[in-house]
Amino acid sequence: MRPIKAREQLAIPDDVKVTVKSRVVQVTGKRGKLVRSFRHARVDISMPKKNLVVVEKWFGTNKENAVVRTICSHINNMIKGVTKGFCYKMRSVYAHFPINTVVTENGQAVEIRNFLGEKYVRRVKMQPGVKITASTKQKDELVLEGNDIELVSRSAALIQMSTAVKNKDIRKFLDGIYVSEKIPADEA
Repeated sequence: MRPIKAREQLAIPDDVKVTVKSRVVQVTGKRGKLVRSFRHARVDISMPKKNLVVVEKWFGTNKENAVVRTICSHINNMIKGVTKGFCYKMRSVYAHFPINTVVTENGQAVEIRNFLGEKYVRRVKMQPGVKITASTKQKDELVLEGNDIELVSRSAALIQMSTAVKNKDIRKFLDGIYVSEKIPADEA
C-alpha cells in the first residue's frame, strides 16, 4: 500500500537563518553561508514558521519517500556546518619509508613525498572551501576544516586514494594517509 504523504520537519536554531526558494535551500550562520539545490528531487520544501523547515512528498513510492529524510539530513548537515563546522584529522601510517607531507598554496593543496620510497610527488588539491593545515600538536597529522561536510570528506578521500598501494599485497603494505578522527571544527 502506498502512503498518502511522507512528511519530515526540521527545527532551526535561533542563530541560523534559512531561506527556501523553489527547492533551493540557503543556510546562513556565524561561519558563513551554504547554498544547495534540491531541484532534482520531486518533493515540497517549505517554511511554515520562521524556525521550521518541512519536507513533504505526496503519493510517493518507498524510494521516493526515502528522499524526504535524506533531504532533511542534508539540511541538518548544512546547519551544523555554518554553526560548528567540520574537521577531519588524518594520520600518516608507514612501516619503513617516512611519508613527507607539505601543505602548499596557503592550505589549498598538499604534496605527498617519499611514499613507499618513491621519487614521484603526489599533489592533491583541496575542494573549494576546505582548508588544510599540518598539525602542530601531533607528528604526521593533517587537519582538514570546512563548512560543507561533503567537500571536507571528499578532500580527505582524495588524499587517502592518492596513497593507495598498487601491485602489492595490501594486507602487508599498510602505508598511507588515513582519517583518524572526525570532530566539529570548533572543538579542534
